[in-house]
Amino acid sequence: MSQLKVHNSYTRQKEVFTPITPGHVGMYVCGPTVSGESHLGHARPFITFDFIYRYLLHLGYKVRYVRNITDAGHFEEEGREAEDKIAEKAKVEKLEPMELVQKYTNLFHWAMHEFNNLDPSIEPTATGHIVEQIGMIETIIREGYAYEVNGSVYFDVKKYAAHYPYGKLSGRVLDDLLETTRDLDGQDEKRNRQDFALWKAAPPEHIMRWQSPWSDGFPGWHIECSAMSSKYLGEQFDIHGGGMDLQFPHHESEIAQSTICNKHIPARYWLHNNMITLNGRKMGKSYGNQIKLTELFTGTHPVLTQAYSPMTIRFFILQTHYRSTLDFSNDALQGAEKGLKRLWEAYELLKKLTTGEIGVEKVTGNGSPATAADPVLDDHVRKLLFELDEFMNDDFNTAKVLANIFELVPVINSLKGGQINRDAISPDTLLLMKRYFTDYLENILGLKGESSGDDHKLTGVMELLIDIRKDARSRKDYATSDKIRKQLLELGIVLKDEKDGGVSFTFA
Repeated sequence: MSQLKVHNSYTRQKEVFTPITPGHVGMYVCGPTVSGESHLGHARPFITFDFIYRYLLHLGYKVRYVRNITDAGHFEEEGREAEDKIAEKAKVEKLEPMELVQKYTNLFHWAMHEFNNLDPSIEPTATGHIVEQIGMIETIIREGYAYEVNGSVYFDVKKYAAHYPYGKLSGRVLDDLLETTRDLDGQDEKRNRQDFALWKAAPPEHIMRWQSPWSDGFPGWHIECSAMSSKYLGEQFDIHGGGMDLQFPHHESEIAQSTICNKHIPARYWLHNNMITLNGRKMGKSYGNQIKLTELFTGTHPVLTQAYSPMTIRFFILQTHYRSTLDFSNDALQGAEKGLKRLWEAYELLKKLTTGEIGVEKVTGNGSPATAADPVLDDHVRKLLFELDEFMNDDFNTAKVLANIFELVPVINSLKGGQINRDAISPDTLLLMKRYFTDYLENILGLKGESSGDDHKLTGVMELLIDIRKDARSRKDYATSDKIRKQLLELGIVLKDEKDGGVSFTFA
């Protein structure tokens, strides 16, 4: 079996993965900012690092997977006014800030479980680690790479770049940063426009604030992850992950802060997934094209032609290598839905095949056993299975893994249907195929069946209710029609009137 190789964004090449401590892996992944609901663009990094986590466990590593919750600060220096996103959203929703944080943290956890993501080992919050953040800032000031102005503290990027390779991860050049930095709040306090805030003094009306040696205020976005990753994984750990959009300024700033505090970069390997785009453009709130996860599951967003299940979305993401751009379309998701259904039906058939049905030894005229397996087909099946390990060890290539598995689907269907002689596959190969399918589909890729024994009963009840509602609407009895829709919604079932006059239902 080949060694695991990963594409290290820091060195821009594939490298053999060698953990700092043999048998153990420390992995930090930037988590959500819980000022609102997660959207499809957020789904990709968390599903990506879930199957990476799963595969490392499959290889036998003991993994400490740390994924943070950003529940304070997160004012951004690039492209938006400096603001506390949590506090601003809390005012809009008329909630206490931590009430809002809890609401969206719960919703995030619910969505992750719908996607069948494993929980991280540790999920620290920014507000729970203010002391650690202040401690790191004090160290950076003491080392001479940060300065205080009017109660705010800024990292001196120009001084850092004179001694360390600032921009190596993102490929940004310091002079270019000077030209592209926008005129934002607080720029006049900085020595250089490229400098970023480690601590921000809070104005009187600011809700979330903490005491510090410099002012009552709140931490910068970048210092949060540096403090939490070093606390739980040490001064240097194995993997730091996140979306490609975090390379700059977030991860570049993390590297600078941690290098000053600990004299080396925080992680050995930097892994970044590419973006999900909509019509070729990055999906995000600032672009006005985001699709919330609940909208995906219920089909209620204007660009959707139907609802899509969490497993369909997961499968859609797995079909493309994590470092490649993934463009959203209804056609692509509908194709993923059909592909997953076909794949899972074949998997269910495979689980029912027994060695008594396949590869039964025949007896020759002299009474000695003769193997009936087709050696060409048998070898082909084994080759496709063994390549799964090669593909995953080549920077987690789930696209190639699924392509090989799909090549085996017609073999399974033909064995069950009789088009291929049931003796053509040896018992050992059948058992191997079952083990690989379970390992990869369920344990590594994290897929699961979406149907249960009572689904047909529920479908029958829903069809009856839909017919009753349709009849009520035809009689202009809109009170009854609305009552059915409302009460089903209270039970977590969403009715959607289709353009062709039909009605579909999904679970909220």
